[in-house]
Amino acid sequence: MSKKIFITNDDGIESDGIARLAKVAKEFGEVWIVAPESQRSAASHSITLRHPIDVHPFGDFPVKGIHAFSCSGTPGDCVRVGTLNIMPEKPDVVLAGINFGYNVASDIQYSATAGAAFEGEFQGYLSIALSEGINGCHEVTDKYLKEILKELFDKPYVPGQIWNVNFPQCLLSECKGILRDRLVSRKAFYVDRYKAVEEFANGGVSLMVDGLYSPEHEDLTDFGAILDNYVSVGVVKNLS
Repeated sequence: MSKKIFITNDDGIESDGIARLAKVAKEFGEVWIVAPESQRSAASHSITLRHPIDVHPFGDFPVKGIHAFSCSGTPGDCVRVGTLNIMPEKPDVVLAGINFGYNVASDIQYSATAGAAFEGEFQGYLSIALSEGINGCHEVTDKYLKEILKELFDKPYVPGQIWNVNFPQCLLSECKGILRDRLVSRKAFYVDRYKAVEEFANGGVSLMVDGLYSPEHEDLTDFGAILDNYVSVGVVKNLS
């Protein structure tokens, strides 16, 4: 059965990841995209309340046959205006991604990719967040993306939860397969710290985040799967 598929992301309408996702999603049905006009990473589940949200047709989208729009708001805004105002019918599924950078462990709470998926869930749709590494190697993603979408598209909508998929950035020959039912790790990729980039005469200071990369394996989790070169598939529950 052909699906009505809505897609957004937090890297912007011109990102490579959203185009690759749309190309595969198109094989399953009709695809609508409303994505931020520019980068919106780490916006979490924020929405716009104090000023209008502008939405424009995006004629330069590289995948033909897609209904694509750019949006001045956050990824959460994109899901709201896209499914409530832009699409003529409600979607069967909401996809967020493919994000440039993993969304695992404690990073999920900041992720606008996960935030957009949770907005889709809040609106009553089966919602899936998808992410990959940042080194530009897409071999594993390209191998397993269609298989995983086909599997998850058949899942029922469950209030309060999204599906979260992360593809390792290793070569396909190094990937060990798919691990499902991964738990969300309590660890973090980076140990938080800030560095001073400017000190002001009044005693103030300008600070820039400067986290220390510190991967720490944890069994049965999304973080552990990625570090071991597995595709990680699991559920994330909204605890709010």
